[in-house]
Amino acid sequence: MISRLDIYRVLILRISIAYIFYFFARVLFYFYNSNMIIIESVQEFFYLCYIGLTFDTSAILYSNILFILISLIPFRNYSSESFQKNMMILYFTTNLITYSTNFFDFIYYRFSQSRLTTRVFDILENETNKMSLAGSFIYNYWHVFIFFFVMVFLWINLYKKINLKKYTLKYSFKFISFSILTSLIIIFLCVVGMRGGLGNSTRPINMVDAHRFVKKGIHADFVLNSPFCFIRTFNKNHFNKKFFMEESEVDKILNPVRKVNDSIYSKPNVMILVMESFGREYIGAFNKSRKIENYVSYTPFLDSLSNHSLIFTNAFANGRQSIEALPSILASVPSFKVPFTSSPYSNQEIQSLVSVFKNKGYSTSFFHGAPNGSMGFLGLSNILGFDNYYGKNEFNDNSQYDGYWGIWDEPFLKYVKNETDKLEEPFFSTFFSLSSHEPFYVPEKYKGVFPMGDVQMHQVIGYSDNALKLFFDSAKNEPWFENTLFIITADHTNQFWYPFYSTPINRFAIPILFYHPNGSFKGVNNELTHQMDIFPSIVDLVGYEKPINSWGRSLFSNSGKPFSIHFSGTVYHFITDKYILVFDGDSVIGIYDKEDEWLSNNLKENSNINYSNEEKYLKAFMQDYMNRIIEKKLN
Repeated sequence: MISRLDIYRVLILRISIAYIFYFFARVLFYFYNSNMIIIESVQEFFYLCYIGLTFDTSAILYSNILFILISLIPFRNYSSESFQKNMMILYFTTNLITYSTNFFDFIYYRFSQSRLTTRVFDILENETNKMSLAGSFIYNYWHVFIFFFVMVFLWINLYKKINLKKYTLKYSFKFISFSILTSLIIIFLCVVGMRGGLGNSTRPINMVDAHRFVKKGIHADFVLNSPFCFIRTFNKNHFNKKFFMEESEVDKILNPVRKVNDSIYSKPNVMILVMESFGREYIGAFNKSRKIENYVSYTPFLDSLSNHSLIFTNAFANGRQSIEALPSILASVPSFKVPFTSSPYSNQEIQSLVSVFKNKGYSTSFFHGAPNGSMGFLGLSNILGFDNYYGKNEFNDNSQYDGYWGIWDEPFLKYVKNETDKLEEPFFSTFFSLSSHEPFYVPEKYKGVFPMGDVQMHQVIGYSDNALKLFFDSAKNEPWFENTLFIITADHTNQFWYPFYSTPINRFAIPILFYHPNGSFKGVNNELTHQMDIFPSIVDLVGYEKPINSWGRSLFSNSGKPFSIHFSGTVYHFITDKYILVFDGDSVIGIYDKEDEWLSNNLKENSNINYSNEEKYLKAFMQDYMNRIIEKKLN
């Protein structure tokens, strides 16, 4: 019996030391991202660490389940040196693989604003430059690797200090009975720990439960850990049919299939310019009314163009990644828990700007300077039906390759202009930039030219803004320019500097700009809007006799409810002109005033707050979104 008790003692100690290093990982996670995760006191910090123990326990037990099960089997040679050496290899193989995801998340979180999950594989799947990206990550964030190896060194040394006594097993009925009973108890406790506790109401715990345990939504990502998020999102189908109300009621609330035909143009060319990571924060014209102290703009060209454009200063992205942006912009199909383009339902006929313009007799083209297929754009362009795809392959000049993502924006935009000169009018084109991105380099000739600013993004934003300027300066002399409607927006945001843009809501704040050389668009619109509104707005401007299928609204008509929706990584944020609703996919778990971007004061229990209309609209949208995608009714 003594030998078995010693094994259990050693097992518990070995599992327990993992908690120490998960704590250190949480401290480092906060150190790297304290500008986005605001913790106001030491007491609050340790309280949140205490809440995080539930998620740490689940991750640690999942990581060590094989190690635990083998430890419970009464092998005769368990205490031998060779057996223990193999156990140590098993222990650190599983633990360090899972533990390392925390360290990747120190940096990745800055760009994704959510914990690392298996959706990262969807993003990397189509990249042909994985090795160069990995090399760039190691070079730029070497300090993360130093921290990791220090933690590994300390962990291994602590493990070695836990000594197991030598013994020789003597099997007996009493010994076997005791071993089976204690093993069952330990297994039961492990199951409870992996599930997050006893009970059936919300078990096993998942990522959204982090919001149930914290008072402020911004703390949910802090109490989570990356291994837990990986485990909980592995091999999950995030598209499930919903039934909150009758379909007839959904149609009355949403009117998702409708005509929008207030045409003010006769077959204009249309060009959408999607600027990589161009958060609204960087553009001065979109921040004039914000009264942000010591504000600095990094986009002189866009600021100038905005004076001759209609700009929407309260616009939001529907997703956090480039792969999620195009379906939202071109087809009003947002991505939430997983990119729509990576889902089992992406290979279906989709009504979009491409299909609408093809029906109107337009030629359609897509431009992206990355290797063909990057981000899944080539596949999506085929699904949407673009006539032409212009990528790095078609550019065919590696001297302009940035070494990481693709062709620098300036030479590629010059290429876009030259190819556009050859297009038959009317045409519809979409350009997606790439230089304003990590690792934040500019071409050698531009080093020191653009302001370095306060974060790495500021310099590359200046470069890409200048590339846009050169494109417009060149294009304005061409015959097609005067009959072209330009829409400039962003796929998502990136690094933040001003606290206003660090809030959970404003981390999705992007620009939307409409420009026509004839000056027909001018002014500032502060209404709530999002990427999904771009599709019906363009259709409304150019005219289309047939109905379109869109969850967005035209920004040039009075129909439709202004709203914005995105998935934070754990919950949905549904923004209206009165409230911000936090939704877990089934229920509203938080109600906040529309000005409470930090989501600090939950009004859900306030009897004076009536959010029934907002909740009904949100549930109608989620039901129609899930069901229409699953039933392949996007055309």
